[in-house]
Amino acid sequence: MQSVSTFFKVEKDMFYKLGERKGVEKGIEKGIEKGAEKARHAIVENLLTKLGFSDQEAAEIAEVSVDYVKEIRASLGAKK
Repeated sequence: MQSVSTFFKVEKDMFYKLGERKGVEKGIEKGIEKGAEKARHAIVENLLTKLGFSDQEAAEIAEVSVDYVKEIRASLGAKK
């Protein structure tokens, strides 16, 4: 008796391909979100360290919350 794997190739299965495609799309979305978060963090960090903006000013310019800016300022203080 032959194995099922000789007749059925999972890579050719329609549901497998659909799941794989959705997985790739989700991975791309997460990567984009992570990249945007890194960019926001870098912008706020530069506004605070290089330009000396207040928390409120940095939050308005970067379009983030003041609490987010305060967290970054606290982490910068911890690095020193």
